[in-house]
Amino acid sequence: MKIRKAAIKDWPAIKKLLCEFPDKLMQKHLPKPSAFFVAIVDGKIVGCCALDVYSKRLAELRSLAVTKKSQGQGIASKLVAVCVAAARKKKIYEVLAISGSEKFFAKHSFHTFHQEKYALLNILG
Repeated sequence: MKIRKAAIKDWPAIKKLLCEFPDKLMQKHLPKPSAFFVAIVDGKIVGCCALDVYSKRLAELRSLAVTKKSQGQGIASKLVAVCVAAARKKKIYEVLAISGSEKFFAKHSFHTFHQEKYALLNILG
């Protein structure tokens, strides 16, 4: 498996992947293609995740998706790690993720804050 920055040519495959999941919010107001990283296996995009940078202080990890047949192989974890590393490189202080998968994100140092149910935060500084 290889993870790389998404290219414009990847946009149709990214949108197709996101459409595999019923979460309409994930499909609306997508980040720019340049915000995405993609996971590739055998020449096909099997996962994606975007780092949407809002300011020097805050970025959001968004649109994390892995094809159903590729789940359970650590692809999502690697995509999250790449996005967090990109945020660190940009010297971003906090990365936000809105998700119902608290246990998954806790493995990547994201924690709930202010008694939020779905908003998770990873303070990098």
